[in-house]
Amino acid sequence: MSVLAVLEQRAGVWNRASFETLAAAQQIAHELGTAASAVVLGQGIHTLATDLATRQLESVYAVEHDLLNNYTPDAYTVALEALITRLGPTVVLFPHTYQVRDFLPKLATRLGRVAVSDVVSHHVQDGALTLVRQLFQGKVNVDVGFGGSGPHLASLQAGAYRADRVLEGTASVVEIAPSIPPADVRTRPDAPFRESQRAVDLGAAELIVSVGRGIKEADNIPLIERLAQVLGAELAASRPICDAGWLPMERQVGSSGQTVAPKMYMAVGISGAIQHLVGMKGARTVVAINKDANAPIFEVADYGIVGDLFQVVPALIEAIQKSK
Repeated sequence: MSVLAVLEQRAGVWNRASFETLAAAQQIAHELGTAASAVVLGQGIHTLATDLATRQLESVYAVEHDLLNNYTPDAYTVALEALITRLGPTVVLFPHTYQVRDFLPKLATRLGRVAVSDVVSHHVQDGALTLVRQLFQGKVNVDVGFGGSGPHLASLQAGAYRADRVLEGTASVVEIAPSIPPADVRTRPDAPFRESQRAVDLGAAELIVSVGRGIKEADNIPLIERLAQVLGAELAASRPICDAGWLPMERQVGSSGQTVAPKMYMAVGISGAIQHLVGMKGARTVVAINKDANAPIFEVADYGIVGDLFQVVPALIEAIQKSK
């Protein structure tokens, strides 16, 4: 029994979700009483492999080939199929990125397996791993178990596991040169897809102040902007605020907005609908301000203030300014 984490990089830069996947692999391996390993694919990836070797892993597999220099689903599938067949891991974990969504179904089919996508958590009982994923925009959690021997494939939702919990250590690097017949690669990579430039990347923010319908009207948004400013935080919002045009859509957090995992997430006037919680549940610390003591946001909050935000926020701003 073993766990393999497949990490994603582009042009020598790690995808942020890769180390969340690595943390999950270490945690699951520990609970199963086994070891975790990691693999990185590409060309000229020695530096990345060396970086991984400073983590608590059994082995780091550096899979290099000219046809892996630029991502294609065919080349990745051929290389990973050969590696997984060779190693025989019980569980193989991937970050749930656009790239993984592209090739994972193909890889699962080649291996004759089912892939569980968008996993948000797991539990282990009597040596058996059960994964948890959400349905209906997070309204329902379902347990997914595996039957038979591995490899069992799963992708992990961004923010489901915390990258800062990756354990340090030492690991050996195993260099692998896969056989990838050029004729098997039917696509030729074009320039990588780039999303339209955002004025703010909430996914990279360490502190976020998010505002909801409790703010009542657009003219009151500057109050929350001031709170974010004194905290040195990014301003975000729930969907109703962005749908109303009070803040741009790029500041929306939730199932139809951005997924964030900051050190601190302050929810001001946000009730805590499941669609919003899906986008911010990866936060290390959640602070909630709401006048409704029964608001669902308090169920996930580490710290809660029950009160009128129009009284609490000015007092909070004043206290923060005095402390500086």
